[in-house]
Amino acid sequence: MSSQEFQAAYTSIDSTGTFLLQYLKEFRDGLRIQGDESQGLQSIEDEINKALKALQDQKYQVAVIAAMKAGKSTFLNSIIGADVLASETAACTICRTDVRHIKPGGTPKLLEYREGERKPVILVEGDAGKIQEKFLLRTREIREKGNPDHTTRFEIEHPIEAISQLSSLTGFTLVDTPGPNEWESANFNINALKQTALEALRTCNAILFILNYASYKDNAVADLFKDVVENRKDFIAENTGKIYFILNKIDQKTERDREIADVIKDLERELTGFGFRNPVIYPASSRQGLLAKLIQQKKATDKEIKDFEDFFSAKYAERDEKGRRVIPLPEEIAPRALQDSGIPTIQETVIQRITQNSGWNLLSEVVAEIDKAAKAIEDTLNTDIRGWEMGIESLKEKVEDYRRRSENARYKVKSVEKAVEQQKQILIRGFSQGINTFADGAKDKIASEIDKIAESRSANSPKPKKNKFLPQQLPKVEKMGFVGQIVGEFGEALLGLIPVFGQGLGKAFKLSTSLWDKLSETVPDTFNGSVSEQDDQPEKFDPYIIRCQTQTEAQKILKTINDVCAPSIESWWIDTQDQLVREGTSIREQLAEKIQEDIQKISDELSNYLGDALQVRLNINPIQFPSFDFPGIDAGIQRQVEVFTRTEKITEVQKKSRTKKSNSLCKGDKTYTIDVPIEKTIEVQDQRTIYQVDLRLTVKQIKQKIDDNVSGSQSLLERVIEQQVSTDFKSAERQINDYINRFQNDFDRVLKERETKEAEAPEILARLEYQKAKLIEYLSQLSSIRESLNSWKPVK
Repeated sequence: MSSQEFQAAYTSIDSTGTFLLQYLKEFRDGLRIQGDESQGLQSIEDEINKALKALQDQKYQVAVIAAMKAGKSTFLNSIIGADVLASETAACTICRTDVRHIKPGGTPKLLEYREGERKPVILVEGDAGKIQEKFLLRTREIREKGNPDHTTRFEIEHPIEAISQLSSLTGFTLVDTPGPNEWESANFNINALKQTALEALRTCNAILFILNYASYKDNAVADLFKDVVENRKDFIAENTGKIYFILNKIDQKTERDREIADVIKDLERELTGFGFRNPVIYPASSRQGLLAKLIQQKKATDKEIKDFEDFFSAKYAERDEKGRRVIPLPEEIAPRALQDSGIPTIQETVIQRITQNSGWNLLSEVVAEIDKAAKAIEDTLNTDIRGWEMGIESLKEKVEDYRRRSENARYKVKSVEKAVEQQKQILIRGFSQGINTFADGAKDKIASEIDKIAESRSANSPKPKKNKFLPQQLPKVEKMGFVGQIVGEFGEALLGLIPVFGQGLGKAFKLSTSLWDKLSETVPDTFNGSVSEQDDQPEKFDPYIIRCQTQTEAQKILKTINDVCAPSIESWWIDTQDQLVREGTSIREQLAEKIQEDIQKISDELSNYLGDALQVRLNINPIQFPSFDFPGIDAGIQRQVEVFTRTEKITEVQKKSRTKKSNSLCKGDKTYTIDVPIEKTIEVQDQRTIYQVDLRLTVKQIKQKIDDNVSGSQSLLERVIEQQVSTDFKSAERQINDYINRFQNDFDRVLKERETKEAEAPEILARLEYQKAKLIEYLSQLSSIRESLNSWKPVK
């Protein structure tokens, strides 16, 4: 499906829905004139409005991810068609930045969102230059001052040239993702990129990995892809269609370098080796594409025109009749230069991917919602017509019988609710157990590493102690899966549809390197010699107490422990969280299907009774959970965190010292960084100052950090699951209650009118038949739209 076909379908659906809404309002106005407020039709009007709003407001998110110096900001600017994002070498993306499309002619803005505040701060309004200048200044402030305002993300409202002609994609957003925290640390934090990539895989419509032509084989890039794919090959395979690799900065190729096509083949082999099946790779020169767009739009500055002439114009030189080399004007070669940059191809491919998949799903669901509303109106008309055709006494009997049956239906719905509550509790406990598995594994591994250090030090002691060190680990029990272990408590029959969570999170927790080896490398004098060489009082030797000659040496030990342990724990937590959210989402979807199935049966029984009793054809009342009304676990987590930070009552001093353990999923290895006090003592015998690091206290602090994060995460996930499963049930319950109430309202209205307007029956029936004929036109249009959509349904 092309973007033009998508646009045409979008316009047709929006138009048909709007006309149907107007028809319903006129129908209701006619009933109001007759003294009926027609409350039973209000829910239909609400559903049409909601579907049309979803059609107009649907977000399409494209995440752009890159390691350092890959040209991510320039690439984004080339898609936007404006030099709006700062791209200086020192300015990495500190916070997530959403570039949200607005209509051309609108006023661009730079907004800043801060922790605990609902409304953003408007930093600047105006053109791209003003936004870039302010954005760069604000980025520097945060980098230099350490983010004292607790900024969480930025948003830029600006026209995006790539989709400027598609009103169907007004919710299009480019997500500039934060990379490694270069502004906080000199170390390349691969965990930050991994978490960003995994979140994008779960939540975004497309993901673009930007790779530098000159350094696509860097270890950091290789580590990122290896970490992302590990233990997720099936999941990656399912999402291959939305992953793209952009080989950027190809304009840096010299005559001595390999051909771009050969480089792409090499990169394809590399990516396939990591686990990406049939990777889609596009070469790009983002700077060339951006400058060409600006020149075409007549928005390029003198400097930008000069840059284009200096770096890109020469390759478009031509020979005149005398053989002289002539370089055309920038505006003459800009269209060709733009096409050669690769940017238009990337834009078209990504937009087509979005419209063929997420876009098609949205259109299909909106059509289903509008069609359901139209058929509900049709049922009302058929009920009214039949109510005027049958005898009044017979009608009264049908109404009373319907009341009894509808009460029975409500009772059955309550029985479904009880079963859902039990299922929900099992799911919550499964999540909790998964988090505990993470915590137990991490704590056991850290304790084991510290034990190894103590054992190695004890082996070097002239008088090793025989007493036990840290408590020994309990025998490892094979786990049958997080949920699987507790299903029996409620009965397997209840949750036969729910699969167990993954076995042991797919891999065992391990440190990135041996802690003993790293300490031996960092502080060789303390860890490579015998204890007798380091300490003249070996009789007092305790393998868990490390005695240092200087405070600097003791601080190095603690820093090494943090550098090894904290990122490793964080990395495994990211894997744990990813698996919990992915499998939890799958289970929640299956629960929703079960709710839908059970409520649908109750609704169908009622429909069949009504059809038989009234001797009229009634449509089924489909219980639907459209995705635009079905937020995922990631979205639920984000909302809960925002609510928590807004409502938390703390002082400014507490706020500054607060960690993120409270009620959020950790982001950053600082969550697990410890600060063990170094004990300073003076030896009485020779007045020598000794600095001691207590490994027992070190382990205790690390375990406490893990427990703190576990406690907050369990509480958060419990609230999210509680809320989302409850919302799913309430949605189904509301749909059947609306159905029950609408027919009750229809019966009550017809009975009331029959008692007062029996003489007007022919005129009323004629009016109802006319309205039905008009409605059939809309139903026919919806049927045609559905047929057209099905003709280009995406193939999975």
